[in-house]
Amino acid sequence: MKFGKRLKKQVEESLPGWRDKFLAYKRLKVLVRLVSSSSPHRAAAEAAFVRQLHDEVDRFNTFFLEQEEEFIIRHKAVAGEEPSEAERAAQMRKVRREIVDLHGEMVLLLNYSAVNYTGWRRS
Repeated sequence: MKFGKRLKKQVEESLPGWRDKFLAYKRLKVLVRLVSSSSPHRAAAEAAFVRQLHDEVDRFNTFFLEQEEEFIIRHKAVAGEEPSEAERAAQMRKVRREIVDLHGEMVLLLNYSAVNYTGWRRS
């Protein structure tokens, strides 16, 4: 499977709020083609490509750090104070569900990081 199709599939399977955070692969691909051509605008295309790569890396890093911070806050909330014995069963189900959700989102963040790194390296 070509990377563009793999990226599209990954984006579709990600959380809705994350879909616009992935690599702007098509835009970079257009710039790569312009840089590779013998066009008189090659130098401008190369500068635009480098600028776009830097912007993408900054965007990935910002998103990743925000998610990491949110995960830390959520983890602390989940691992907080012990409930009373009467509330324990309901609270434990809630805590387990939150831990599973947190783990799932951490796996998605790992996949997000890997697919964007792969796309960035291919650009």
